[in-house]
Amino acid sequence: MPAVKEHAAPGTAPPEPPAALPATGRLTIRPARRARRIPRLPRALRRTIGPVGLLAAWYLGSVTGVLPENVLASPVDVVRQAVELTSSGELPRAIAASGRRAATGFVIGAAIALALSLTAGLFRLGEDVIDASMGMFRAIPWVGLIPLFIVWFGIDETPKIALVALGVTYPLYFNIYGGIRSADSQLVEAARMLGLGRLGLIRYVILPSALPGALVGLRYALSTAWLALVFGEQINADAGIGYLMSNAEQYFRTDVIVLCLAVYAILGLLCDFVVRLLSKRLLSWRASFDGDGA
Repeated sequence: MPAVKEHAAPGTAPPEPPAALPATGRLTIRPARRARRIPRLPRALRRTIGPVGLLAAWYLGSVTGVLPENVLASPVDVVRQAVELTSSGELPRAIAASGRRAATGFVIGAAIALALSLTAGLFRLGEDVIDASMGMFRAIPWVGLIPLFIVWFGIDETPKIALVALGVTYPLYFNIYGGIRSADSQLVEAARMLGLGRLGLIRYVILPSALPGALVGLRYALSTAWLALVFGEQINADAGIGYLMSNAEQYFRTDVIVLCLAVYAILGLLCDFVVRLLSKRLLSWRASFDGDGA
């Protein structure tokens, strides 16, 4: 049967001839090469690279003399001092004293922040009265209130606890208040259509919506509590981590100073770790973004 020739329509370009096949007459399709996947380190190991690198650089700087001992003690001296103070019981007593102050101030500040944020977030009158005042007081550096606290409360434990409570109040208040005010309006409307009253709406919609913000505020509040304690324990302290730092400052003991700062950092990291575990448990229902999934 003769081949039928295809004629191009007038005004159009003629069709291109088919591509030539290989000599064998078969068209070979090769599978695309897969990119080699670089093996990744475990996440726990990756998270330790930064701290271990800093410790190695610190040690090398001390050994080579780049960091003199009167500027910054070597990590070996800091560890040796930690063993000596722990065996003598001085460091555990200091941690216990600081922990009591931080815990007492945190409980007071958290109670104040919770009461103010619920009042301002759930009631229009409370928002008008409280939120503007909190925004104004937030602009005042709370560390600058130390002289005023000394005048008001003396130089005993009260000003230290009050400084911690003040530092805790602001991050908790603004995060809880923001979480309440950012509740999904569609969920609120759906709850009302289902017949929930004001108390049911607060319990089942508003407060669960504010929980993620409250946990973020809790992390900030705990870190701020230890930061406030660093300043508070400089006020005529006779016990605590700040007391050890003040004595070490007088004798230029950089090993003790660095040790005290490391203890503050470790306590803060432990608190942050507890809040992370609490967040995973309480927010297991909430979808979250986990980076690249590695």
